[in-house]
Amino acid sequence: MLSRWQGGLGALIVTLVAVVLVVLDLTDDGLRHWWTEHAMTTGLVSGLLVLLITILVADQVVKLRQINDRARAVAAQAVIVTGQAARAAQAVSQVLTDPDNHETAGDEFRTYMMMLLVAAPVLIDAKTSRAFLEQAQAVGGEMVRALSSTRSGAHGSYSPKRLDESVKQLRHASAPLIQALDPETLKAVRGEQDT
Repeated sequence: MLSRWQGGLGALIVTLVAVVLVVLDLTDDGLRHWWTEHAMTTGLVSGLLVLLITILVADQVVKLRQINDRARAVAAQAVIVTGQAARAAQAVSQVLTDPDNHETAGDEFRTYMMMLLVAAPVLIDAKTSRAFLEQAQAVGGEMVRALSSTRSGAHGSYSPKRLDESVKQLRHASAPLIQALDPETLKAVRGEQDT
């Protein structure tokens, strides 16, 4: 497949050549006479122009659909990762005040990191989604710091505000990605029920 600009430029050039040939056919009697005498060449040129226009335009339509589909897939991944980040951060924050919940927080953290590993190949390609991925990794790093502070017995050495701020930044980074989803799809991905 051609890149987006190459395909668009190719379609434009082929369309312009076809338009120029039509205008010349309508205005130039000598050229019209030549085309009439060379029926095989006329048929071949016109067939190739129609084929090229069709292929190039179809390529652009397919590419646009792929971009839109990919944007929705990335948005869904961002919603899922952000939701799990919030759940894991909440569990980790609870451990900071009550160390008995360490196992639950560890499970939520592992689930979050697994989701991040699964989502990474989808998120890494574009600049905006890569920025989201980097922020999601930063949230994971903050969770590790928080959990480490509870294991070392240094309760109070890690401020839960750092983790909350990191999750807030993740939500902010997900905002441009989530715009690709319509409200019904967004509710479905978040697991929200209509009431």
